[in-house]
Amino acid sequence: MPETPPAPSTIRTLPSWLLGRAAARGRALVAEALAAEGMKMWHHVVLAAVADLGPVAQADLGRSVALDPKDMVGVLNDLQRAGLVDRAPDPADRRKNAVTITDEGRRTIRRCARAAREANAELLAPLTEGEREQFMEMLTRLALPSREPSPPGA
Repeated sequence: MPETPPAPSTIRTLPSWLLGRAAARGRALVAEALAAEGMKMWHHVVLAAVADLGPVAQADLGRSVALDPKDMVGVLNDLQRAGLVDRAPDPADRRKNAVTITDEGRRTIRRCARAAREANAELLAPLTEGEREQFMEMLTRLALPSREPSPPGA
């Protein structure tokens, strides 16, 4: 009697596994692009958040990007040493530090944003323009369900 071949692994067919693999590839491409700009991933995340939210209290900044306060201090120290952010006592509450982006930080975030867009274009290169739009719409619905558009007539 012939031997039955083993069943194919189903893990590679799970959407969660495939999304994880795609995310890992995307993170690697973006990290490489940011490294070429002299920036680490968490430094870019924090600098982008400061650009969006600043001036912002250091604690609020950490919560907004879900970074542990001890790690936030290290990242901000690096960014401040590089001249990309400034920290000063918050005028509203002198016990807190307010973080603002510098002009050099704005130039850096523009370069990094361009590099990240190019890395993401490489990630999505196997898709047509229409597929990219559809993929992004579906991915947004999966990742951010509260942003799902209301059905027509609702």
